[in-house]
Amino acid sequence: MHIRSFIFVSIVMVFSALSAALAQEVYTAPVEGDFVIEDFAFGSGEIMDLNIHYRTVGTLRRDASGRATNAVLAMHGTTGSGASLLRPSFADYLFKKDGLLDAEKYFIILPDGIGHGDSSKPSDGMGMDFPKYDYDDMVRAQHTLLTEGLGVDHLRLVMGTSMGGMHTWVWAYMYPDFMDAAMPLASLPVEIAGRNRMMRKMFMDAIMDDPEWNGGDYDEKPVEGLTAASYVIMLMGSSPLQMQKEAPTRETSEALLQSGVERMLAYLEPNDAIYAFDASRNYNPAPHLKKIKAPLVAVNSADDLINPPELNILETEIEKVQHGEAIVLPITDETRGHGTHTIAKIWAPYLKALLEKTE
Repeated sequence: MHIRSFIFVSIVMVFSALSAALAQEVYTAPVEGDFVIEDFAFGSGEIMDLNIHYRTVGTLRRDASGRATNAVLAMHGTTGSGASLLRPSFADYLFKKDGLLDAEKYFIILPDGIGHGDSSKPSDGMGMDFPKYDYDDMVRAQHTLLTEGLGVDHLRLVMGTSMGGMHTWVWAYMYPDFMDAAMPLASLPVEIAGRNRMMRKMFMDAIMDDPEWNGGDYDEKPVEGLTAASYVIMLMGSSPLQMQKEAPTRETSEALLQSGVERMLAYLEPNDAIYAFDASRNYNPAPHLKKIKAPLVAVNSADDLINPPELNILETEIEKVQHGEAIVLPITDETRGHGTHTIAKIWAPYLKALLEKTE
């Protein structure tokens, strides 16, 4: 599918029944569930009964004292869901028999973050009256899901892609004794500012400035606003090398652009998307990095427009992490810009080394 090379890879379409069947031949079929956190208190002071949807793959194991020993938490990107991490380039490679996260050995947890997937979100009915959640809220809800909903009191590994990578940084300093290892992918451990924040604001403003959005109380999707917002996403997740290879002419370039817009117009729900992008507003692990205890390997890609290497942020901030390591993958024919985070074979050697180091 051509569009996957440059579209923000956290945005995924529903898998077909055939794809699901093929995946189940590679690893144990995912089990889905919901956990309701009663009277969840958001950082804003708002309170509501909050549903967190999740998928698990494998069986939880415990040691003689009853402590969980094989749980892995994997978190998705902005506007995505746990289903996005079931794509073959991620799940089939990692969860297969003898894979690095072999589902016969590990208990893999794939939650839908607040505001995403089948977890509680604005489009369930509250619209723009939904609590103004942020990343801290999302991580606290995940922690509650694990400890109270799934009985997981310790993680062998916490990892995530894009927004999930940022959540990994938050997990690592908010619950420093909860995991053996951490791997944030396609993220930076600092406040979202500069071009990154500008692009996010462009996305939100494009939707909200469309009169058809009507303060979030719309009858039909605000197409003009969503189209402009789609342009921003497509640039954020773009890979110049791959885009040039896949669209070497004006005609193919414009066709690829049109198909990308059409996919996102069908997928994006305006209010949910606004909330999802705005949730990063308070994110800033930088002052807390010295609290991280677990060995942490952060992996970015040199062709990532969102987290470009010339900022030198990852290499600088990782010095604050006691057992931290920063990897910036070079651009190759296999990297896909920001979307490299979901192509496990590219960064698998670093995950393998991290798991061995923390065995």
